[in-house]
Amino acid sequence: MTSGENPVVAEAPEEPAAISFADLGLDGAVLKALSDVGYETPSAIQAATIPTLLAGRDVVGLAQTGTGKTAAFALPILARLDESQKTPQALVLAPTRELALQVCEAFEKYASRMRGVHILPVYGGQGYGVQLSALRRGVHIVVGTPGRIMDHLDKGTLDLSELKYLVLDEADEMLKMGFAEDVETILADTPDDKQVALFSATMPSAIRRISKQYLNNPEEITVKTKTTTSSTITQRYLVVAHQQKIDALTRILEVENFEGMIIFVRTKSVTEELAEKLRARGYSAAAINGDIAQAQRERTVNQLKSGKLDILVATDVAARGLDVERISHVVNYDIPTDTESYVHRIGRTGRAGRTGDAISFATPRERRLISAIEKATRQELTQMQLPSVEDVNVTRLSRFDDRITAALEQSERIEGFRDIIGHYMKHHDVPEVDVAAALAVVAQGESPLLLEPEPVRPAREWKERDDRGSRDRDDRGGRDGGSRGGRYDDDRGGDRRSRGGPQLATYRIAVGRRHKVEPRQIVGALANEGGLRREDFGAIQIRPDFSLVELPADLPRETLERLDGTRISGRLIELRPDRGAPQRRDGGRDGGPRRSYGDRDDRPRRSFDRDDKPRRSYDDKPARSYDDKPARSNDDAPAGDDGASRKPRHKGTRDE
Repeated sequence: MTSGENPVVAEAPEEPAAISFADLGLDGAVLKALSDVGYETPSAIQAATIPTLLAGRDVVGLAQTGTGKTAAFALPILARLDESQKTPQALVLAPTRELALQVCEAFEKYASRMRGVHILPVYGGQGYGVQLSALRRGVHIVVGTPGRIMDHLDKGTLDLSELKYLVLDEADEMLKMGFAEDVETILADTPDDKQVALFSATMPSAIRRISKQYLNNPEEITVKTKTTTSSTITQRYLVVAHQQKIDALTRILEVENFEGMIIFVRTKSVTEELAEKLRARGYSAAAINGDIAQAQRERTVNQLKSGKLDILVATDVAARGLDVERISHVVNYDIPTDTESYVHRIGRTGRAGRTGDAISFATPRERRLISAIEKATRQELTQMQLPSVEDVNVTRLSRFDDRITAALEQSERIEGFRDIIGHYMKHHDVPEVDVAAALAVVAQGESPLLLEPEPVRPAREWKERDDRGSRDRDDRGGRDGGSRGGRYDDDRGGDRRSRGGPQLATYRIAVGRRHKVEPRQIVGALANEGGLRREDFGAIQIRPDFSLVELPADLPRETLERLDGTRISGRLIELRPDRGAPQRRDGGRDGGPRRSYGDRDDRPRRSFDRDDKPRRSYDDKPARSYDDKPARSNDDAPAGDDGASRKPRHKGTRDE
């Protein structure tokens, strides 16, 4: 079904005029079902799409997730459904099992006032028997994944010869997951006169090609929004090292007032690992990924909906299409590498006008991804700071107060315990406040109510550590001084620079150990923001309140300007040349604290130099003679003679 005409483009207003669903052309049982579920006015995509589909036009709908796309195509299909026809009249393709089930539930909800309408979800992971039985009895609407639909078509168990409506939901995700060939096969093998609706959050070139080839002069409907993410979602990010993510997540869970949460990670294995760690910390968490049996995945989602489960750790594909009202927070534990995935992820919260929170973890090297997301969504993400011990304790005390207040409202139970407490006080002569404190201890159990304050290490300890690190390096052969463990080269296993590398100078930045900064954070931030290369870095010394970094001495002004606003661990680095660097030794490289191997004589001699003995001159040594051999001088000694060849080489080394 092709057309050479250019598609008609229409923009849906961000907030349509106050109209009702009846004004869009819907009536009868569909309107009653909408009234039952509490729908009063259509969303922007619904107001623009429903009349077009009712008129029989093909549609390409470009709208972000969570804007009501399902109702936009489901309501027109139900309004024009022929209940007497038992072969499938409508086919909806979805990229994942979860989204297919979600769409199927929506159809059933909107068709609740229509008798005899049968909707069948068809997806992998479910036995063929259930699906075959339903198809033999007759269904009006099939909602499925491309792979399982193709299986039924190949087996001849799904008859689409009388199909009237075909919907591609989240088409961009289907193509990204490798279903392009299956989708095109289904489009080509279904009746040419069918009506097609294609919905996508993004519009890559592959989607436009399919639209041009298989849709008949479609009307493109775009929801006019200022951003590609919902304005009801508060978006924040936290810069955190990879190994500190679990501790950061735990503190966020302590202070955030969340109802239900989805935590996104990149791999299936991490879903299980992270869910297990959260359960060990006392949270109700479960994993969901493609390796988990479909029945178990459905039970997990139902537990999240019912409140038996609070946290779902998921991969992108497994969480596709989830619409759970309890989800108040989305956490990108692993930030996505493309902005489309980010939009789809955070769309799990703040849906249908509800508010939500999205928090993304970014390692120092991933800060560029934050900038890319802000540019693509045209919405700024707010940087947040890791909640402190004091923040956690304040939250814990507040919740403890709330528990007391809630218990005091149970007057009947309070009355039953009043006599018991009074009896104890009378016979033990203990004040009421002490009894209350003792009961709080019983209620709290072994775990402490408040966290211990974070220890602040005195500066003296760091100084001793720096001195020790400097001495150890000198003893090992003239390596750089500085704080032990703060050398970037040491972290990478030695000096990375070639002898012909750039001339270096020492710069000072206003972040140090107290800010939990590490060499790799410094390198990542300066490299990303300043466009520096790996060979541009020399020694990195991390001190308690600041750090010293070796960078090219001739940094261009534009590079310095780019670095001016750089932040590490949430603090401005205030990069400037270091004026308090120690005096250079002779023979060292200019512009930096490196020492040349020519400085070896400045160090105490090792035992093999034999400085504790007077050196013997081989020229004064009498030649050894044997009765049967002529005497031989040192100059005639063969190369393999250890006694004659090795010692002059030591002497030569000292003379150089």
